[in-house]
Amino acid sequence: MIIDHCDKTISIKIVYFGPALSGKTTSIKSLFSHFGKKEDLSSIESTVKRTLFFDYGVVTFHNDEWILKINIYTTTGQDFYIVTRPITLRAVDGIIFVIDSQKEVYERNLISWNELISYFKETLDNIPIIIAFNKQDLPDKFNPTEFLKKIGFHKYKRIDSRYTIALNGEGILECFEDILKLILKNYFDYKLVSVIN
Repeated sequence: MIIDHCDKTISIKIVYFGPALSGKTTSIKSLFSHFGKKEDLSSIESTVKRTLFFDYGVVTFHNDEWILKINIYTTTGQDFYIVTRPITLRAVDGIIFVIDSQKEVYERNLISWNELISYFKETLDNIPIIIAFNKQDLPDKFNPTEFLKKIGFHKYKRIDSRYTIALNGEGILECFEDILKLILKNYFDYKLVSVIN
């Protein structure tokens, strides 16, 4: 989070992370459509419409004094471009981890989660995360509780989960609102600790 007191601007970075074809790009497109800003979303795609580097867009809110500028990215799910993921995650304030809820790709979600852990190690606990169990409209889904138990969900302090259907936008705005709440709470909790110390 960057707070510019001169320009009265607060900048936040949110990244959608997750395995290939889990719905990261569809999620960000759905979010920007909700705000009527779909044309403001930039995507670096391959010839078959797969994300090469990232999707990116900015959502801005303001009151009489301050501007809240939210920079939103997706990482590529394709392993061929794995080197781009840690670059996209730099200086992230919050992560929406998009899961493909189909049983047949359960392991792919775990691999992606473990990859995320490898980038942050023990500092992952300091980053707000919303786990979005996407593709809830499809049959043959795995049990979300089983996945959360497998990753040790209970040991993280700044993490929550939601169900989404990115194709029709169900749960997408709620994920966005929830990650913003966690980011702002995280920041103010940190500032409070800093002041006390």
